[in-house]
Amino acid sequence: MRGSKGNDKARNLYAPAMRYFAAVAQSGSIRAASRELNVASSAVNRQILWLEEALGLQLFERVGRRLRLAQAGEILLAHVRRTYSDFDATVAELDALQGLRRGTVSIATVESIAESLLPTLVSNFRKKYPGIHVSVTVTNALEAAALVESAEADVGFTFDPPANSALSIAYQQDLVIGALMAPSHPLAGEDSLSLADCLRYPIALPATGLSLRNRIDAAMAQIPGNLRTYVEANSLRFMRALARRQDVIGFQTQIGCEDDLQSGELVFKPLRDLPLQSDRFCIVTSSRRALALSSGMFFDYAVIAMKDHIADNVANTAS
Repeated sequence: MRGSKGNDKARNLYAPAMRYFAAVAQSGSIRAASRELNVASSAVNRQILWLEEALGLQLFERVGRRLRLAQAGEILLAHVRRTYSDFDATVAELDALQGLRRGTVSIATVESIAESLLPTLVSNFRKKYPGIHVSVTVTNALEAAALVESAEADVGFTFDPPANSALSIAYQQDLVIGALMAPSHPLAGEDSLSLADCLRYPIALPATGLSLRNRIDAAMAQIPGNLRTYVEANSLRFMRALARRQDVIGFQTQIGCEDDLQSGELVFKPLRDLPLQSDRFCIVTSSRRALALSSGMFFDYAVIAMKDHIADNVANTAS
């Protein structure tokens, strides 16, 4: 029998008669068991006699000065050990639950996730675990991955993270890039568009260095001609606001613009260009260190929420 703190806690939850019986079975002596349990020998002896009377079976056989388990005692001891094992698991779960009453989770995220999914996710998570401190940094995709790699963030929400042995991509989903525009825009009635179609009108582009811009630049490199003057910004929110007010086309995935699409203020048109068929969204963690209990619970919660969110988006797009 092990003597760890967890086992002691488990044994204290169980009936004294069983604990005393197990101690006698292990030590082979009522006197030795009483010393281990720090109780009087007479108390141990009474519990053993009570057990034998209650079961109607002899649990021990006396061999010299020692007690040896009888057949019934061996069966009972096996039961007690199984019970202690179950209690150990229960105590571990209770300790883990207590650990979730406190702790911290640091998150690095891109803007689109911070606007749409993350507020609801964090709010619901904190309803379950109000004692956990949550820290959120909103940045670009490359920096979000770098913060996780450098252990400045536990969980990262990013797009197209670099192939790096220090990063573990725990969840990923390819999302179609589309053109965002007001319902009054001349292209709003089209089912799908190419980037060349969009370039005939004023556009707003994500800032250079953003993962979304890298894909757009790759598509534009395949289109002959010079690009006219355009607006450039590192904020997707700003580009959506511009699209609502002018005949300007913005570009992003559907993540982050759900409210505008549901209200009808903007429409989303998937782009046919091959480099724009997918922008890979990823939830990343460090491959060099294990997540603490609080951040691990948040990560599991986030993966489930993200899968549900994307499934809803796909269903809404199909309808």
